[in-house]
Parts: sequence; C-alpha cells; structure tokens
Amino acid sequence: MNIEFWGVYALTVFLASIIPGPSMILALTHGIRYGAKRATATALGNCAASFLQALVSIAGLGALLVASETAFTVVKYAGAAYLIWLGIGAIMSGDFSMDASAESGGENVSSGRLFLQGFWVAAGNPKAIVFFSALFPQFINAGQASVQHFAVMLGVLCLIAFLCMMIYASGGERVREFLKGSAVCRHVNKILGTAFVGLGLSLACSRR
Repeated sequence: MNIEFWGVYALTVFLASIIPGPSMILALTHGIRYGAKRATATALGNCAASFLQALVSIAGLGALLVASETAFTVVKYAGAAYLIWLGIGAIMSGDFSMDASAESGGENVSSGRLFLQGFWVAAGNPKAIVFFSALFPQFINAGQASVQHFAVMLGVLCLIAFLCMMIYASGGERVREFLKGSAVCRHVNKILGTAFVGLGLSLACSRR
C-alpha cells in the first residue's frame, strides 16, 4: 500500500471529521468548561464510538441501518433526544463561573462521565455509519480485504478523530481564557446549552 493511498484516506477522514457537528461542539464545550486536559476523556469516548461505528460498517452490518428507515429513525431520534437533554442540563446549570479551576473540572464531573458523553453523542449520530458505509468501499478492494488492512484503516480513523476532538477542546480552552472577566462569561452555559438543543432539533429534522 503506497503513501499516496493512505494520504488520500487520511485527508478524507480529516476533512469529514473536522467539520463542526455535535461531537466537535461537545469537545469545544468541554474545553471551555473543564479545559483541554480533562476533555481528553471526551475525545476518547468519541473515538470508542467511532471505532464501533466503523467496525459495524466494515462488517457489513451498516448496510442494515442504511437500508432500514425504521432503524435509522430510531437511532436518529435517540441521538437528538440526548443532545437536547445535554442542552437543557447546561441551560439549567446556572451561570458559568471562571472561579472554578479547569484542572479540577469546576463542577464535580468525573472523567468517566465525560467519556460517556463523548461516546453517546457520537453513537447517537446514525449519519456516521452511513458515511463509513460509503467511505470504506472506496478504499477497499478484493486484494486489500485483510485483517491488517482493516486494522490500519480503523487505527488511522481513531487517531484523526481524537486529533480533531482535541483541536476543538484546545480551542475551547483558549476561548475560556478570552472570555474571562467579560460580561458574556456568565452566559456561556446558556449559549452552549442552546447550541446543543439546536443541534438536537436539527438532527431530529434532518434526512439522510
């Protein structure tokens, strides 16, 4: 397998991953609220979900979701409901405070909870499986259908997904410092919560 092949594959995955979506907005949110270091758990949760979604697509099971309107709709609405629930939770949490240290996480939120939020936000987006089901056939032929080839593809995918999440989380941490002391700061939770509610409604109303 030549470098050009993997370069095109990596670039395709990167461009698809870096586009702002629910997972990237979550990474930005956790970067603002908890700092990039703690948002690593969120990125790992996203990678775990992306790995499973890609594995399902490679195994051919993704075709079921693509073909079944009912299965697609169930996953879509479940994901939308979770995003809306996260948004309402953020809005109801009150004013954002910079007094809480990013190192301590501010609110008493464990890394396990951040991991699960990253996992469920990614897993609740059925379009990812549709994307993977369309992507992988472009980079797999009969001569490349081996466990080693699939393993490298999944590894590159997870690495890029993690990198993109951390780019957003680091950006969120910088936004946190920029907002410190500003009048907007106290409204951060409401702004982010509204964004998640909007993303959830958008996902619920979207088509494939």
